[in-house]
Amino acid sequence: MASDQESTLSTSLPISTNQLLEDDLPSSSSSALLSTAGHHSSPRKTAASTLVFISLVVTTAVALSAAAAFSFLFFSSAPNPSPHSTAALSSRPLSKLKHPVVLIISSDGFRFGYQYKSDLPNINRLIRNGTEAERGLIPVFPTLTFPNHYSIVTGLYPAYHGIINNYFTDPIDGDNFNMGSHEPKWWLGEPLWETVSNHGLKASTYFWPGSEVHKGSWDCPNNYCMPYNESVPFEERVDTVLNYFDLPSDEIPSFMTLYFEDPDHEGHQYGPDDVRITDAIVEIDTLMGRLIHGLEERGVFEDINIILLGDHGMVGTCDKKVIALDDLAQWVKIPKEWVQSYSPLLSIRPPPGYSSSDVVAKMNEGLESGRVANGEFLRVYLKEGLPNRLHYSASYRIPPIVGLVGEGFTVKQTRSKGQECGGAHGYDNAFFSMRTIFIAHGPRFARGRKVPSFENVQIYNMVTAILKIEGASNNGSVSFADTVVLPTHSK
Repeated sequence: MASDQESTLSTSLPISTNQLLEDDLPSSSSSALLSTAGHHSSPRKTAASTLVFISLVVTTAVALSAAAAFSFLFFSSAPNPSPHSTAALSSRPLSKLKHPVVLIISSDGFRFGYQYKSDLPNINRLIRNGTEAERGLIPVFPTLTFPNHYSIVTGLYPAYHGIINNYFTDPIDGDNFNMGSHEPKWWLGEPLWETVSNHGLKASTYFWPGSEVHKGSWDCPNNYCMPYNESVPFEERVDTVLNYFDLPSDEIPSFMTLYFEDPDHEGHQYGPDDVRITDAIVEIDTLMGRLIHGLEERGVFEDINIILLGDHGMVGTCDKKVIALDDLAQWVKIPKEWVQSYSPLLSIRPPPGYSSSDVVAKMNEGLESGRVANGEFLRVYLKEGLPNRLHYSASYRIPPIVGLVGEGFTVKQTRSKGQECGGAHGYDNAFFSMRTIFIAHGPRFARGRKVPSFENVQIYNMVTAILKIEGASNNGSVSFADTVVLPTHSK
């Protein structure tokens, strides 16, 4: 810190003393002042020189004082340093709990930027006293609910954890996956509740995709694993989590999840800019206030590592922004039986006997012809040809043909005359509208810190680092956790 202050002091001065002399005085005077050896100046010149010298000393002292004052104000008002700027910053010791606890809260469809729609005192409290992804959390592709929630808890991209869409068909056995499928065969990887259970610790899940699946050491225990029921009031969900902290210390779960369906519902129905989105966000903030107040009453708020996040963002859509597959009939016919999902992720599996590469070539020819309405907003790929950054090819469950749809556009089989508007997600995760929030508060997160955006596959390793357990192999980086999570407090 001292070297930074010295650097600021030296660079705060606009010019050096020698420059001041040379710039402010006539050339003859400057040569006399700067080189007096061997010359005898007159008393008048000596007095003038003395006066100028005193003025320079005073001016320099004032400049140095101003620079020092500026440096003091700058460093005293600067935000809290990140862990990278000081080795002394470390986690805060627990005051009441006997072991670390991580609570992940998902607000479905909480698009990054929603937090600025209204005054949200409780969420802003977490931001102000915690760590925030400054430009949002990046979801995995496809930016859909089930693939992303399962990536958060496994650290795996969908191609590796198996949940490649909200709905899909296994091409080998022909079975269909939907959001009520709890057979272990669909759910690959090792979710956090299983990892925690493997280490003899307790986990609890109040709704989370995959949490009801009996897999490995996890059997969805009574009172710690809630079967999904959308009708359960949000307040009841919060209170159930709070009740865990009334248990004896060794029965308090080390890892917890809590899930809210909003503001995703409002986003789909009305689009991301409707006033009802603001109402939903205010309700989420009220729930966070209920949680914080309950934890403070129990004296454990500062001991718990709370991660508030979403699974994806939201973008407005309207029926006039439609690409109809039937419009491609001149180039290639795409029967609806081939299509596993239309939008915002177009997935096509032609039957045996059809060349997927030929289908892709003919579809793109038609889309680029200028004769298909909105054709420029759809690009079709063989899955192996998708951009590598999407990590969406290494699974036999992914259909061979994948279409990337333009932001806010919709693919349908047949064009309709409707003009209804709403909202959607599932698009390329490079679109900023698909980003969500990451806000973390607790003893292992720095106060008032902003971190760059990152993909949600990194969260798994953050949690295992906080709980001090060894995680399963995943697509995240073990070292990345160190850039967000504070090192353990040392006494």
